[in-house]
Amino acid sequence: MTETPTEPRSRWSPWTLHGDGRSVTPGDVVHPGERLSWPRTVGVGVQHVVAMFGATFTVPLITGFPPATTLFFSGVGTLLFLLVTGNRLPSYLGSSFAFIAPVLAAKADGGIGPALGGIVVAGVALAAVGLVVQLAGARWIDALMPPVVTGAIVALIGLNLAPVAWDGGGSGTGVKAQPLIAVLTLAAILLATVAFRGFAARLSILLGVAVGWLIAAALGGLDPKAVDGLRRAAWVGLPEFHAPSFSLRATVLVIPVILVLIAENAGHVKAVAAMTGRNLDRDMGRAFLGDGLATMLAGSGGGSGTTTYAENIGVMAATRVYSTAAYWVAGLAAVLLGLSPKFGALILTVPAGVLGGATTALYGLIAVLGARIWIENRVDFHDPVNLMTAAVALIVGAANYTLTSGELSFNGIALGTAAALVTYHGMRLVARLRAPTPSS
Repeated sequence: MTETPTEPRSRWSPWTLHGDGRSVTPGDVVHPGERLSWPRTVGVGVQHVVAMFGATFTVPLITGFPPATTLFFSGVGTLLFLLVTGNRLPSYLGSSFAFIAPVLAAKADGGIGPALGGIVVAGVALAAVGLVVQLAGARWIDALMPPVVTGAIVALIGLNLAPVAWDGGGSGTGVKAQPLIAVLTLAAILLATVAFRGFAARLSILLGVAVGWLIAAALGGLDPKAVDGLRRAAWVGLPEFHAPSFSLRATVLVIPVILVLIAENAGHVKAVAAMTGRNLDRDMGRAFLGDGLATMLAGSGGGSGTTTYAENIGVMAATRVYSTAAYWVAGLAAVLLGLSPKFGALILTVPAGVLGGATTALYGLIAVLGARIWIENRVDFHDPVNLMTAAVALIVGAANYTLTSGELSFNGIALGTAAALVTYHGMRLVARLRAPTPSS
């Protein structure tokens, strides 16, 4: 049976319809410039919202930023990112965990204002890097970050997030808090993946979270305070905005975060390229620029700094739908939900075990995508340089090695990325220097 020909783009839409718009044939993918039917696209977009909200809400809860404001700016930032990248890079911009430590340190002395100022400066710096990369070209990216390095970075991001699935990274809000609910949620996701066919199977994360929430409600696993807050919350209301202020100390604390944002954006672009079979290096600078502008905007109004979200890579890997139309749906939904205190209160009712079960699958998919990059690029692990590059980077990232210098702190993602780059290029340099010169 032949697939219905892809319809041309209309003057009103930047996306072509994938096949008949109802299904994705085995082994095929829905590319960024394509879409499924709008009801199915909305379904995928909602799943992206579900995938991001746990982490996006966790960061402001830890740092003391208003969650609804962060959700609002994550949606606005996502739409801005899609515009800057010309609808070629499917990505959701959620709260970056890399900002937590420096923001807490910056708030300790001056409150939320200087912390927001540091976020704004970090956004400006990342946007400047994006302009340089876009103007200078992206050829050097392959030399700087060959497949063994990019695969390691993607994999270590997933492994670094593993403790968040277990206990919220030390906050006790993951699988550890409600193991039975977490296991049942994960089981629901796995069963939905194989028990359903077609589009329903591609919404396995969303279905699993819904089932997990219902199970938690039946077992008395919902937080009574959160449920009471849901009852009292208004349906419509503006989020709580804050203005930034600027100090050298806060800027010095926050600015190193751009190293992590560069690694996360580069890893995201490489992961999407691997999954879609397309070279997206030409859009790397636009990705940096889009995330930088979104971070600037968030810091200007009281939101957390943003980054391309690993959780949504997991959703794309599970659904094989990379349509940017779904991300427009997700971004618009986040903006609207950020204007609804009722939704923010509903999010707070999702139990820790449900999030733990869902993120167990999502973070694992991210780690496996790193291995997929190695396989599809036929990385030779008989080569000791490749072997040691991956080995060192993965352990640094998975163990969350942390380096502190005064009040500056670098975690496993930043150090793991640095370890991959230094190990690969350092060993290659030594190997070239010791290579015997041809006899004259």
